[in-house]
Amino acid sequence: MQAKITVTETWLRKHRHLYDGATRHPFIRSIRDGNIDISAFKTWLGQDYIFVRAFVPFVASVLTKAYKGSDDGNGDVEVILGGVAALHDEISWFKKEAFKWGAQLSNIVPQKANQEYCRFLESLISPEVEYTVAAVAFWAIENIYQESFAYCLEDDSKTPPELKETCQRWGNESFGEYCNSLRNIVDRQLEKGSDDVITKAEATLLRVLEHEVDFWNMSHGRT
Repeated sequence: MQAKITVTETWLRKHRHLYDGATRHPFIRSIRDGNIDISAFKTWLGQDYIFVRAFVPFVASVLTKAYKGSDDGNGDVEVILGGVAALHDEISWFKKEAFKWGAQLSNIVPQKANQEYCRFLESLISPEVEYTVAAVAFWAIENIYQESFAYCLEDDSKTPPELKETCQRWGNESFGEYCNSLRNIVDRQLEKGSDDVITKAEATLLRVLEHEVDFWNMSHGRT
């Protein structure tokens, strides 16, 4: 029997151009090709540190929505709780990495693309936003990083040795499995979602993709 095409697979096929723009952005390609401007990397490092701090309350809100809106038997809460716990280590990693590169995180001012992305996250925290919609955003954000940095670890990549740890952080197989778990949650929710919720969830995916491209553009020195 032929496997059923999931909603997320349908979306990724439908919006492949935009998805590739987020996961194969020139900033990511410059890491993979070994010609990244280190100043661009430092820009990304500082801005992403600010973003991750804003990401924490968003993920906490997804956890709350999962507790209220998911079937306990599917283990949604446990999967998302693992993501919440990992963010503590992630913030510590950013601080350690910034020290290594001589970046002062306390002096960094969020740029416009970052401010707009953080405002978007904050809008999803609202109790009026359905669990399915918030879960789509959560999965998309994590999955884009996984695919982007895994691309920089392929056998034919020329990623600089000093950036391999960064790429391993999100590009490793374990993180990929975690992203697949999030995707399974999303597809289960979409399977039983109303047309209205599915429409809003797809629009949210597109917003995430647009914000990710803008974030890479900002890091890459583009407007």
